[in-house]
Amino acid sequence: MHIRFNAKGEAMGNLSDKIEHIVVLMLENRSFDSMLGKLYPADQAFDGLKGNETNPLHGQPDVPVWSTSATDDKSMSIPDPDPGELWVDINMQLFGLDGKPGSLPPAMNGFVNNYVRQTGDPGAHYDAAAIMHYYTPEQVPVISQLARQFAVCDQWFASAPCQTWPNRFFLHTGTAGGYENNSPAHPPYLMNTIFNRMNEAGKSWGIYFHDIPQTITLTNLWQHLDHFHSFDDFKEDAGNGKLPAYSFIEPRYFPDLEMPNDQHPPHNVGMGEALIAEVYNTVRAAPTWPKTLLIITYDEHGGCYDHVPPPVAIPPDNTHPQPFGFDRYGVRVPAVLVSPYIKPGTILRVVPDGNLPHAGPPYPFDHTSIIATVRKCFNLGSSLTQRDAVAPDLESVLNLNTPDNAGPTSVTPLPCTTSVAELQAALNAPLNGFQQAMHEAATHLPPLSFVENAEQLYDTIENHVESLLHGHMSEVPNHKTAAEALPFIKSRLNKLFGQ
Repeated sequence: MHIRFNAKGEAMGNLSDKIEHIVVLMLENRSFDSMLGKLYPADQAFDGLKGNETNPLHGQPDVPVWSTSATDDKSMSIPDPDPGELWVDINMQLFGLDGKPGSLPPAMNGFVNNYVRQTGDPGAHYDAAAIMHYYTPEQVPVISQLARQFAVCDQWFASAPCQTWPNRFFLHTGTAGGYENNSPAHPPYLMNTIFNRMNEAGKSWGIYFHDIPQTITLTNLWQHLDHFHSFDDFKEDAGNGKLPAYSFIEPRYFPDLEMPNDQHPPHNVGMGEALIAEVYNTVRAAPTWPKTLLIITYDEHGGCYDHVPPPVAIPPDNTHPQPFGFDRYGVRVPAVLVSPYIKPGTILRVVPDGNLPHAGPPYPFDHTSIIATVRKCFNLGSSLTQRDAVAPDLESVLNLNTPDNAGPTSVTPLPCTTSVAELQAALNAPLNGFQQAMHEAATHLPPLSFVENAEQLYDTIENHVESLLHGHMSEVPNHKTAAEALPFIKSRLNKLFGQ
């Protein structure tokens, strides 16, 4: 079933009457094609993989998309090594070796050539075929089952052709603040957030995390540390019927006692499948289930191949328009919508025939669609930026008048085990780009453990922000691995949260 709009282009639905709790789980660095490209047969009804898509490799035959039925650790950790995800990498992936950004749709023909040009590992490790790999529904049964039982969106794009941090910032603030990459860090990040808007309206919200929340980099949240909770707290709150109106869940980014479950290449996607299952099973069993909308998406494609050209976007603001004006969407990413108000088999799209315009309305779904949905559901008023002002919200996906689609009582991921040796190897591996950025961010967090009252908290944060604005930043320790970086990160978090 497809979602349609009325004659005025308005989504048909009844969001605030049906939904009282919105839960968002954002995973890492996977394209739509890599995770859901084979969910349904590719045709006008579903923009998936046909199986004949290719990418050129300079001086050699084109490289086709491919998959395997295997579920061993190596097969579930493709691509390995990690692809390029810097702004310059993504430009090459979109426009090819010799192409340049312009007014025409990207050719999507530079993924292979960019991958084999990465230098983080020895060149021979970058198998050209790895970047064209996709998973089958049998290999990722949890996200596939939920996508079929409820809704999948095949017109959801990362907010910008940029790294993780900019796209996560778009989800929370409607802008990237003008920064294309994770690093170098530019604290303080002073953008207003949807969480602050919830707070001003007296609406409950919570951020639930596993190891270190990327959201803690947003300066305007430092006065609201009581809204940050562990993932175990999420399960407890849900079970007790005490879910906030808006919940945001962050995966485990670092290996520690367990492996990362963020699905960031080359992390085993089975670990992320287990997290998706745990979130769904928790929400499904909660007394708040009939009034809940669960959104599962990914911050950016992480270099993984997708065949759909991103359209032109509305710039969110006038912040630092050079070298990039944030006037293009990023690569398409998976998005699955879960609610008992959704008919099974729904395919959410703004253009029913699949032919999105390259420029102008109707604009596709992107991460700011979540902001637009939260604003609309909880009556939060005007947009945060020009981007979420034009973003389609998710009201139309609630295409049942009553919550009749109970869904499975639980979903089960494929078995995914980690040996002691594998965990130790992950702890001793070099930090990936996101982990490096989070390690750097921890260095710049304010020490608030000594704060005794609200006035002292405000003054301490204000002084710390002033210091950052004047470039007075602590030196980032030279930690190269998770084993080295994690104790430092934990110590900085303890000083922040007063533990």
